[in-house]
Amino acid sequence: MTLVAGVDSSTQSCKVVVRDLETGETVRVGRATHPDGTEVAPAEWWRALGEAIADAGGLDDVAAVSIAGQQHGMVVLDESGEVIRDALLWNDTRSAQAARDLITEFGAEELARRTGSVPVASFTATKLRWLRDAEPQNAARVAAVALPHDWLTWRLLGYGPVDSSPLGPQLDALVTDRSDASGTSYWSPGDDDYDRELLIAALGHDALLPRVLGPADRAGETVANTIPGVPAGLIVGPGAGDNAGAALGLGAVEGDVVISIGTSGTVFAVADAPSGDTTGAVAGFADASGLFLPLVATLNAARILDSISRLLAVDHAALGDLAAEAEPGAGGLTLVPYFEGERTPNLPDATASLHGMTLASTTRPNLARAAVEGLLCGLADGLDAVRATGVREKRILLIGGAAQNAAVRSIAAQVFDAPVEVPAPGEYVASGAAVQAGWTLTGERPSWPVGVLDRPSADFRPVIRDAYRTAAREYSAR
Repeated sequence: MTLVAGVDSSTQSCKVVVRDLETGETVRVGRATHPDGTEVAPAEWWRALGEAIADAGGLDDVAAVSIAGQQHGMVVLDESGEVIRDALLWNDTRSAQAARDLITEFGAEELARRTGSVPVASFTATKLRWLRDAEPQNAARVAAVALPHDWLTWRLLGYGPVDSSPLGPQLDALVTDRSDASGTSYWSPGDDDYDRELLIAALGHDALLPRVLGPADRAGETVANTIPGVPAGLIVGPGAGDNAGAALGLGAVEGDVVISIGTSGTVFAVADAPSGDTTGAVAGFADASGLFLPLVATLNAARILDSISRLLAVDHAALGDLAAEAEPGAGGLTLVPYFEGERTPNLPDATASLHGMTLASTTRPNLARAAVEGLLCGLADGLDAVRATGVREKRILLIGGAAQNAAVRSIAAQVFDAPVEVPAPGEYVASGAAVQAGWTLTGERPSWPVGVLDRPSADFRPVIRDAYRTAAREYSAR
């Protein structure tokens, strides 16, 4: 049996999945937590990777590994390989003004043409611009810029500061992949190259950037004494951004739209051509297979349900039971769920609002249902934006922890006007990284079966989205 491993270094945790290359069977898994917050020391990801590998029983019997990770996070290194400051994560919105400044300087249409996307606070370039303006001494020290999965791959290969790595600070050994590079706002999916002018405009000077690998390229091989349980000679794949990793893990192909309900919400599709949405709603990313991944992201997703569950003093299962008691449209109660600002639409300073409160509508079941409907309507708006780039879906694959809730699944069939399929629960980002590890090892992309949890019957109810659109317009008109 040949084993391959995939890592998902996400916002909240690190997961390791070890799978049988031939069958795709999951052999064992491991997990470790990450700190909360939007600003995190990369050393915490390295700690968690080691703990998750140990929890998975080590990688001594594994032939190849690849690391997928949260996109956009800014990891800045000095010439000695030291991390200059804590990484700003994708969900840190302090760079919202920096995004506006870059758009003013270059124009939204020009940025979409050059990079496939109009920058928002999530993207790496805007965080570098914030660093330039807010911490110029730190910006001046930057010798290299990496993303979370780039930095972890580099460390796993044995590189890093002299006192904590076998091979030392070889910055030119940094590598990334197309999917993660496309989320920086200084790399072009269409040209397959960095745009140095945009990097310099963001950071204030040029810097070393990771070499961009192809889908099956090897990042290298591990050396001894990196992490306990990691042998020397382990082949390391190029890695991927988390959404591209999930697409690989799901076996998504053209015609599949993936809607993921996690810490953030995402809507993305595998496409055969690059996109460039000048409105900024859709990010024109690359995928991890050599194709493209137009994507819409929302800052508010499963935590909407967390918040309303706490308010009603119930768990998620009981929240779903309450929501199932209410009629579609929640009796006129509509939640616009911008609890943490919002990325799509681009409203970083927004707050949530509840509309249509009357003595009749303000009930526990209606509030529970309004939370689920508000969550799904925000994602349905994202689906419409992805469609506007030319994507024509055959099915929606609904994934993430909240998709395991029966009420969320049944209401999804009422909100989305397309067939919904819910894959069986799984660590799809880590599994996608394992697919990539197998591809790197053999030169052929593995094709592993994906189980199905549910195919809810189509039950589209326009009243839900009509009410949401009205409430969202009222909010925007304030």
